[in-house]
Amino acid sequence: MAKKNFYLNYDLLRQKMADIEKAVSLLEKIASKTLEEFLSDEVLISGAKYQLIVAIEAAQGICNHLAARVAKEAPVSYADCFYILGKNGVISEETARKMASAAKFRNLLVHQYGKIDDRKVFEILRNDTGSLLRYVEEIRSFLRTVE
Repeated sequence: MAKKNFYLNYDLLRQKMADIEKAVSLLEKIASKTLEEFLSDEVLISGAKYQLIVAIEAAQGICNHLAARVAKEAPVSYADCFYILGKNGVISEETARKMASAAKFRNLLVHQYGKIDDRKVFEILRNDTGSLLRYVEEIRSFLRTVE
C-alpha cells in the first residue's frame, strides 16, 4: 500500500487485539481439560462460550473499523466484513474465510445459545482458536505497512 488516505484509531485496534489475545489465552486453558471434564462443568462451558463471543466481537470491531476506513465499504453481515478485508489485502483470503466462519458461529452463540452442541464448542477450542491469533498477526502486519 503506497500512501494511506485514511485515519485509523490505533488505540481502538490495539485494545481489541489485546482483548482477542486475552480471550484466546483463557480459551486455551479451558481447552487443556479433557472432553469429559469440559462437558461435566457448566461453568467451563459457559466461560468458553463467553470468551468465544468476546474474541469474535473484538475481531468484528477491528473488521468494521478497517472495512470502513481502509476499504471504504459497509459490510452487509458480520461474515461479509471479513471477506471485504480479504478482498482488499488487509488479511489473507484463508483468514477471511476462517473469520467469516467464526462470525457465523458467534451468531449461533448469541442468538441460539441453548441449541449449541457443547462438543462442537470444545472442538473449536482445541482446533480453531489459532485462527483468531493468525487474524491478529495479519492485522498487525497490515498496520505496520500503513503506519
